[in-house]
Amino acid sequence: MNQSLRDKQLASLKQILNFNLPISKSSFAIAEPEWKVLILDRFSQELIVPLFSVKELRDLGVTLHLQLHSDREPIVDVPAVYLCHPSTENIERICRDCADGMYENYHFNFIGQISRSNIEKIANDAIRNGYVKQIIKIFDQYVNFISLEDDLFILRHLDRNQISYQALNRSEAPDEEIEGILNLIVDSLFAVCVSLGQVPIIRCQKVPIIRCQKDNAAEMVATMLDKRLKENLKDTRNNLFCSDAFASGALNFQRPVMLICDRNLDLASPLHHTWTYQALVHECLNLQLNRVQVTDQKGLHTYELRVNDKLWQTQKDQPFVSVAEVIQEKFEEYKSSANDVKKLKAQMGLSAEDDEAVTILSDSTGRLTDAVNSLPELVERKNNLNMHMNIATAVLEDIKRRKLDTFYEMEEKILSRSTLDKSVSEILRDSDCEKDDKMRLFLVYLLMNGGSMSPAEMDSFSAELEAAGCNMRPLAYVKRWLAFHKISSANYQESSGAKTVNMLDKFISHSSQLVMDGVKNFAVKSHKLPLTKLVEACMENKQPNSATDDLKYFDPRLFRYPETEVLPRVKTSFNEAVVFVVGGGTYIEYQNIRENLITQSKSSRQITYGCSSLMNGSDFLKQFTILGEED
Repeated sequence: MNQSLRDKQLASLKQILNFNLPISKSSFAIAEPEWKVLILDRFSQELIVPLFSVKELRDLGVTLHLQLHSDREPIVDVPAVYLCHPSTENIERICRDCADGMYENYHFNFIGQISRSNIEKIANDAIRNGYVKQIIKIFDQYVNFISLEDDLFILRHLDRNQISYQALNRSEAPDEEIEGILNLIVDSLFAVCVSLGQVPIIRCQKVPIIRCQKDNAAEMVATMLDKRLKENLKDTRNNLFCSDAFASGALNFQRPVMLICDRNLDLASPLHHTWTYQALVHECLNLQLNRVQVTDQKGLHTYELRVNDKLWQTQKDQPFVSVAEVIQEKFEEYKSSANDVKKLKAQMGLSAEDDEAVTILSDSTGRLTDAVNSLPELVERKNNLNMHMNIATAVLEDIKRRKLDTFYEMEEKILSRSTLDKSVSEILRDSDCEKDDKMRLFLVYLLMNGGSMSPAEMDSFSAELEAAGCNMRPLAYVKRWLAFHKISSANYQESSGAKTVNMLDKFISHSSQLVMDGVKNFAVKSHKLPLTKLVEACMENKQPNSATDDLKYFDPRLFRYPETEVLPRVKTSFNEAVVFVVGGGTYIEYQNIRENLITQSKSSRQITYGCSSLMNGSDFLKQFTILGEED
């Protein structure tokens, strides 16, 4: 299987930290790394956080990693590696550092393409202040995106509101602002293509809006990305894609397809309450950049959920209650191993003059050696299990407080068009449920009905929401949105939804307890979300296909082809895809694609999911609230 996008970005960053010299495994294992200082801005720090721990940076020779715009002391005998965005503000600070002689020499790496004017600014300042010889090299690195998983990336974290759904859908957003947002997205997607080392076939939605003259954001991004790739490919001898495949030693003749979609394709799924471990950690504990904070009796804890965490990787897509059972099983395995070590300690504690001690010593030496060697691994297992126990306990408390299992069960049935056990009104009148959760449930119900409620029904539901104290602005926006969009019921797959198997009434015990009493255990029958169905049809590439007939087609490799003629199309199916959602994505969509198109089908497909930023249902509701304030 080809290297993942995360693997390729990680390899690029390691080479940057090796002064842009290739790293061979043999030489790297033997040679002592050259020590350096790493200077980061906010953007580059975001992409470093999910990929490297402090120890891993130290192993790569980084003695200090510092913020570009912080107050820093000079370290004149150590080289500095800069990794930052090529903004005017950053360039000015870089020039000041050089003029002040902060470090021995400078290796400048920009996460996107630096403009000619900023290069000239550095050159002129270097000549004026006499530090030309200290600048070793300047590189455009094209790593302007954040890899959270092997098959998951986002574009922004701290400044995600600048490229959010709300920013793109404001009715009075000036054209210059929208163009700036789209350029930022295109820059990052171009970096994704460069990191992959392949020029993809690009597919995107055509304008799905009934009464709107402007193109949607996905189509504009695809058009701009196609143009950007063509401009780079015109120089056949010196473009960014001419040698990557050969350099990596993994020449792949099959190109990937990149599907670019607008968030307006599906507004119901992002509002949906969820039930898988990873998505619940995001919903309840605000998982950000693979880090989560949990407060308990001992204080505030920050946990990192990394790619090398086997429990996290195997259970993140699973229903929450089954994850709790796995944690219990892992604890039992750990306790069994720990007890074995204790028994050997007790045996070795016998009197040295006792004949029995000599016999036991002889028989147990090998086992004791194995046990001692396993101690570090046991300590690591215990810390990992304690972390997941604390996280799961905090999630469970939120589930019970907000009755998230009830919301999930009802919304699953709404999305799968199954018969409801109780009416939506019953939930809206439940005083124990939170206001925002009620509004999310009703919006999912409204969107799935395509807004086809009678005025009397709408007035009745609105009165119940107001009586519950809900903010009505999100509803105002969705009603306005429905007036300009149409939702096809064919986008959602009919199924029985989530089935309640039994009520759990047991304890999972260790240092703390997960009391699952009153929380439903669902046998989740996964149904394909609209985006999943579109990805599947796009990768199958069958002709004709009503699901993909409305998608625009771009092939940047055919840059010499006349624009007036119809492009010849790839007729074979695709084994690799990059799916990108303009306006924000969710763990629900990411996991639904993995579950239905890879896990269940036992496919060798490689599908990478990306989005402007990852948001949970509460985040989307806040954005709908802001949009609902517009007249």
